[in-house]
Amino acid sequence: MPHAVISCLHANLAAVEAVLADIDRLGIDTITCLGDLVGYGPQPNEVVELVRERGIPSCQGCWDEDIIEGLNACECSYPSQLAERRGHLAHHWTAAQLTDENKDFLASLPTSLRRDRSLFVHGSPNSQHEYLLPDMDAFAALERVETAGADTLFCGHTHRPYVRDLSNGSIRVRVRGPQGSSQPQQERQMQLPMRRIINAGSVGEPRHGSTRATYVVHDAESGAVDIRDVPYDVERTCQAILEAGLPPIFAWRLSHGFEYAERADDASHVCER
Repeated sequence: MPHAVISCLHANLAAVEAVLADIDRLGIDTITCLGDLVGYGPQPNEVVELVRERGIPSCQGCWDEDIIEGLNACECSYPSQLAERRGHLAHHWTAAQLTDENKDFLASLPTSLRRDRSLFVHGSPNSQHEYLLPDMDAFAALERVETAGADTLFCGHTHRPYVRDLSNGSIRVRVRGPQGSSQPQQERQMQLPMRRIINAGSVGEPRHGSTRATYVVHDAESGAVDIRDVPYDVERTCQAILEAGLPPIFAWRLSHGFEYAERADDASHVCER
């Protein structure tokens, strides 16, 4: 039975509505959300309420946590001081807009969801803030999935969808005898089963070079994964960003489909809030 996995909605109502319409058109009843319902976008209450109305099981994303726990909850790194100031502005604006009821909902979200041998998280099993990038060290990636006790790990956070199969993994262990013993050193090799990481990309703020919202459809029986690209009214969201008084660069990068930050102004800057 196929199910849909969505992530990083970022208060973009037009994109969320378009993706949910696509899921409904496919006749899929089971949806899982990987968090970041809010942040950057102009319609935080509307998006949270739509997820609540649809009864979509959701993880807590880093932005969701940040709004509830405060700025010190964030372990992220901004590429520049200007980018960090924009993040602060978006945080305070979102926190002021959200109703107490919707804040309580975000606070109630778990950091992970599990279905059979599949685990659903925002960033990684370790933290909502950790990025599982597609080119990270294969052993480190395998360790994230294996220690979580999962065959398939669903994540978001990067805003870039991908499927990564981790196969032919092995661990070689050398075991020495007790100190002073003449017992020879033994070597053991263990083959690890295939594991998979599926990144759902982003519904509300795609950064993979396309303005289309992304999500994935997964069939647990066949293992098939379909990365869906869904067009939506980008201009509607961009206009709402400007009318809300949020940084205009949020609209610009949404209309181009990738991240933008002034990396050259302070290349060594790391957010330490």
